[in-house]
Parts: sequence; C-alpha cells; structure tokens
Amino acid sequence: MDHPIVTRDEWPRARIALLDKEKAFTHARDAMTREQRALPWEAIDKEYVFDGPRGREGLGDLFDGRSQLVVYHFMFAPDWSAGCPHCSFWADNFDRVIDHLAQRDVTMVAVSRAPLQKLDAYKQRMGWSFKWVSSGGNDFNFDFNVSFSPAEVQAGKAFYNFRIQAPEATDREGLSVFCRDEQGRVFRTYSTFARGIDMINSAYNILDLVPKGRDEGERGPFWVRRHDEYTAKPPASS
Repeated sequence: MDHPIVTRDEWPRARIALLDKEKAFTHARDAMTREQRALPWEAIDKEYVFDGPRGREGLGDLFDGRSQLVVYHFMFAPDWSAGCPHCSFWADNFDRVIDHLAQRDVTMVAVSRAPLQKLDAYKQRMGWSFKWVSSGGNDFNFDFNVSFSPAEVQAGKAFYNFRIQAPEATDREGLSVFCRDEQGRVFRTYSTFARGIDMINSAYNILDLVPKGRDEGERGPFWVRRHDEYTAKPPASS
C-alpha cells in the first residue's frame, strides 16, 4: 500500500493532531444525539397486531414490560426464502447486546413481513436469540415506510428515508424507537434508515479504523454474505 511512512518519534505528533479533530467530532456527536432525543413524539393510535413467539401480540406487548422499544426493520418479504444478507450482517452485530439494553429499560426486537415460520427457521439457521415478529398481517411496514408496493418499486418512486426516491426493493432496512408512558400510550420518538443504521453495526465501526476501511468504493457492501456462507478465501479488494 502506498502510504506515508514516519519514524516512531514523528508518529505521535500526527496522531495527536488527529485526536483534536476526533474530540471535536465526539462532542458534535453528543450534541446530535441530544437533538435526536429532543425530537417531538408521534402518538401511535393505530392498532398493530403481530405474529410472535407468544402468539398474537400488539405493539405495546413488544415492550415486554419496559418503557422503551427499539424495532429493527429487517428486510424479509413474505415471498423471500431467506432474510436479507445485509440485514443479517446487522443482526449479527446487535443480537448479543440486547441483554445489556434490557438493563437500561430498553427492549429490542426485529420486525419483518415474512411469516413467523420462515422467521423462526431462518433465526435458527443463523443462531440468533433476539425476538423476531411478523407484521405480515398488518400495515406496520407500510406505515413506517420500509415496505412498498410493486407499483412503487416499478415506478422508482416511494417515500423512503424521508424523501421520494427509488426504493430499490419491496422491503428496506431501518430502525424505529418507541416509548410507552404510564398510561400505556405508545409514541414514536425516532426513526432512521439506510446509512443511518450504521451506528449499530460494530463491525463497520471497526473496519472504519483499519487501513483499507470498508473497502467498498461505489459498489457498497458487495462483499457481505450471511455468516454461514463465507468461504475460506476472502473476496477480492475493490
């Protein structure tokens, strides 16, 4: 790799200069997260019933007795034979942190339109433990702008990531946050989509630190496979 090479004495000076920028970025990120938490809340008055491991469950049931709920919108359409490999990459990253979230009054689940039987089979294949429910019998995915009609896909026009654009598929990725008050009322407090979900992918945050970075160029995550589909030989670099 063609890269500047310095001595052991010179390297700390370059690192310290970057550290000042990193600290500024950290402070800016702290300010941004405060703004995210300060967003107005949207009252959720519509009833949604999901097919889950406990049978039919409403949105309020998904909180599991806690006051905060994080929903990962997992791409798995009813007619697909397996979940999206990229969403599977994200699920590998958030699966084991859910026990920690629960200690901070947070429940995290995944929601997809595929039937529960498919979700359960795929979850077992991947070895995950997070709760996964089916929204195939309600409008949840469409109301939260992560599923689209064939006409919208064909026309290349749908409301995704807070703008009209080509959805590229019938189902897309995202994350939504909800809060439930003492009266049992449910509110949406935050949603993010596309690159907005990068923050919960620890593997990407690690790759951003290594010399080649994500090494994806304009191709995006071309290299990502389900974790049981990788071969011993890594994919070629871009």
